[in-house]
Amino acid sequence: MPLLRQGSQFVAIGLLQLAIDWAVFVATTAAGLPATPANLLGRVSGAMFGFWLNGRYTFAGEDGSRLGWERFVRFWLLWGAMTALSTVLLVAVEDGLGLRGAWLAKPVVEAGLAAANFFLMRRLVYR
Repeated sequence: MPLLRQGSQFVAIGLLQLAIDWAVFVATTAAGLPATPANLLGRVSGAMFGFWLNGRYTFAGEDGSRLGWERFVRFWLLWGAMTALSTVLLVAVEDGLGLRGAWLAKPVVEAGLAAANFFLMRRLVYR
């Protein structure tokens, strides 16, 4: 059952991360920041929170934590790849549907990436 427990905690923490990420993205783009730096800022805001919570609770080992510098570096490498993909997708939506379309698409894009991210985090980051 660890996969079910981890999956449900990952989803709950991910929803919190998404709320932070999306709120920062919408607020900064509404204030005039272009989509690319706004997406980066939003994702950094959510990521710091998520790294700590997932390492402390979702993927915690016998010692009660799966944090540390080695995992932090692996986390940021994976995060960078996912952020690049997220940004490319959101900029494409903004180009095609405008800023409001990108606002609506952001949760969908991030949810799609979250599924792959769960398995990658489990295998590569918090192992």
